[in-house]
Amino acid sequence: FVEQKEWNLHIMTQRALEAEQNVEKLKQEIFILQEELETCKMENENLRAGQMTDLGAVKGNIDFALQSLHKIITGANWSIRQLTSGAESLHFVAEVLKSTGKISEVEAETE
Repeated sequence: FVEQKEWNLHIMTQRALEAEQNVEKLKQEIFILQEELETCKMENENLRAGQMTDLGAVKGNIDFALQSLHKIITGANWSIRQLTSGAESLHFVAEVLKSTGKISEVEAETE
């Protein structure tokens, strides 16, 4: 009976030692996983910060493009006004030449 109790005590001691070893291994794994988690969190924050920077750069590029487009539109409107004015002047000159031609015809007929 005593030998059986000693044997059971021996087996329970081995199980306890194995359990302690497993606990130590699990603690090490938890520590490693916590470090990896912290690294991932930092990387995630850096990516988010980078994304914000990228969005800021995109916004800046869009603002610059809009300003440039506005300048181009203003210049185009000015050019269109100049062309319209020039076309009106040419139309006026054509009318004057047409009238001059008619006057010349009338003078030629009266002579």
